[in-house]
Amino acid sequence: MGRAIGFTREMGIKQKKAFKKNLKKANSKSLVSANKTDAVDFLPLEGGPGHNLPQEKPPVNKATVLYIGRIPHGFYEKEMQAFFSQFGVIKRLRIARNKKTGKSKHFGFIEFQDPEVAEVVADTMQGYLLFEHLLQVHLILPENVHPKLWKGFNPRYKPVDSVQVERKHQNKERTLMEHKKLVDKILKRDQKRRKRIEAAGIEYECPEIVGGVMPTPKRIKFNED
Repeated sequence: MGRAIGFTREMGIKQKKAFKKNLKKANSKSLVSANKTDAVDFLPLEGGPGHNLPQEKPPVNKATVLYIGRIPHGFYEKEMQAFFSQFGVIKRLRIARNKKTGKSKHFGFIEFQDPEVAEVVADTMQGYLLFEHLLQVHLILPENVHPKLWKGFNPRYKPVDSVQVERKHQNKERTLMEHKKLVDKILKRDQKRRKRIEAAGIEYECPEIVGGVMPTPKRIKFNED
């Protein structure tokens, strides 16, 4: 009788150990399945295993050209070269200028050798206060860089002296026909001014314009005697 009781006790202990093992296995399986479902991006409506979306790699910065806007007066190519070269090696630099006068349009472009340097300059100099001007600095993607951006690029650009150009234009030698056209233009402008003065009811005697077209000299024939 005692042996039978002991045998039943041993059987009960074994069943408890087996039940505990099965319970641990079931818990571990449920945890693994839960982790799998958590790692899955979406589950199909028809059921079945989940699917993960393809992982996109972060875009690599390859932009080396910078746009710089609101450039102050007096901050030209030489000054920009000296200032921005502290960040890294500059390949090319240009300021947009008026083709007629040569004056700055207050924006330009800089190309650095390394894209990392260009990114640092864009982050650092955006909104930088320089001579009471807030600089506008932006990266230009390689596909957005105009192919003719660096055409006619001259790092040693010399501005045109507009005063000297106008002086040469006014002091040039004119032919008789050119002088006549110039005087006619002045006379027409003077007549318009006289009419405006009369229409305003102002009594004023305009001085006469001196220096009209001189008659062409006649050829003088000398007698052979």
